[in-house]
Amino acid sequence: MSVMMPKPSQAILSRRAAIVAALRAIVPGEGVVDAANEMAVFESDGLTAYRQMPLVVVLPDTVAQVAAVLAYCHANDIPVVPRGSGTSLSGGALPLEDGVLLVLSKFNKVIEIDYDNRCAVVQPGVTNLGITKAVEGRGFYYAPDPSSQIACSIGGNVAENSGGVHCLKYGLTANNVLGIEFVTIEGEVMRLGGKHLDAEGYDLLGLMTGSEGLLGVVTEVTVRILQKPETARAVLIGFPTSEQAGECVAAIIAKGIIPGGMEMMDRPAIHAAEDFVHAGYPRDVEALLIVELDGPGAEVDHLLAEVEAIANANGAVTCRVSQSDEERTAFWAGRKAAFPAVGRISPDYYCMDGTIPRKELPKVLAGMKAMSEKYGLRVANVFHAGDGNLHPLILYDANKEGELHRAEEFGNDILRLCVAVGGVLTGEHGVGVEKRDLMPEMFNEDDLKHQQRVKCAFDAKHLLNPGKVFPQLHRCAELGRMHVHKGQVAFPDLPRF
Repeated sequence: MSVMMPKPSQAILSRRAAIVAALRAIVPGEGVVDAANEMAVFESDGLTAYRQMPLVVVLPDTVAQVAAVLAYCHANDIPVVPRGSGTSLSGGALPLEDGVLLVLSKFNKVIEIDYDNRCAVVQPGVTNLGITKAVEGRGFYYAPDPSSQIACSIGGNVAENSGGVHCLKYGLTANNVLGIEFVTIEGEVMRLGGKHLDAEGYDLLGLMTGSEGLLGVVTEVTVRILQKPETARAVLIGFPTSEQAGECVAAIIAKGIIPGGMEMMDRPAIHAAEDFVHAGYPRDVEALLIVELDGPGAEVDHLLAEVEAIANANGAVTCRVSQSDEERTAFWAGRKAAFPAVGRISPDYYCMDGTIPRKELPKVLAGMKAMSEKYGLRVANVFHAGDGNLHPLILYDANKEGELHRAEEFGNDILRLCVAVGGVLTGEHGVGVEKRDLMPEMFNEDDLKHQQRVKCAFDAKHLLNPGKVFPQLHRCAELGRMHVHKGQVAFPDLPRF
């Protein structure tokens, strides 16, 4: 691997047989996998450029088993990497050679659907799309919809704070999760939030959402479900340049219009998706916007007319409004299939994730074009344009010497540019190992130490998902060390214990 991971503990490796036996006593039957050929399917997540075999794989099917596994690992100083469906694109579920891979795919039940309170209680292994399937018979759905929604699990969505094409209007996972049950590294089962809208005290639920498996292992999730809108229509808008499409996005938002979804694709992504799905995309444009408006029929008709006028004012050369729900679904099918579609035109691709202010989109697109020429690698762009979440797909061939390294450097430069224009390193994929070493581009040393102090409050031994997010770990004792200068401690008036 080209990323550095924590050096494996030889003491743990030498005890592997005893560790496996102890885990089999906790999770009997087929719940422990230790044969190399059987563990191979778990050696990476969606960021397949990086692979690592785990010490052992454990698949519990009860909360009590999860708690017992974590308590055992805590008592014996064994690292634990939580894993859901393994669709993470940042290496967040990358195993450790000396760590237990705790897989929650057996937690796949819908526990309760409460239509009166507009929520559902599910286990973390339920797929994102599975929640909508469970409630659509009554006209409800779960709003966040990542492109991998057919496979990604809700527990993984909580870990990464996943979004999707409709997150512009309806929010990310953090805006749609009402409560969770999770297990600490010590094996304590805890609950945060619930069916009520807000909890008192600190927002620990917000802290856990997007924590990438570093603070606890989620075993139950309560999510908000929404009633399907009366009307939803989408419009395909083609532009002669990506910059004009970017200007149109900014103009729509500036007008006060918040679409249900607003996505952008450039020419390589348009052609790949059209060849794969045959959604009816125009091939003679450099950029394509998909804008969906939803709500009462009269409101949708009015907003469609407003969006078309804005598009024409920004140089649109084609504008096609869906005339049926089937056609609207086809528009989205092409966008949802963009990632696998690009996989048909390149042996490998590196899917990036960064977020920028919308007004900077033209500048960043121009910057990526220059980088593509610099590194000699093609890039296909797919964006959650409405909220500035970019997903550049860098095309490369891992079998060609040096191309993976160039793709990594290209991606790093894209993320540096995102931060330079006032954006952030990640919108929904998480930091994982992919962006870990770029964290100092966005945070100074004090920022990172404060974040690690939060980690220490939940996991003082740094056993949960070590090697992820933080470029350099500090012992909790170091973070709490008191600095004394010329015999004077800082803030001498504060009581000390």
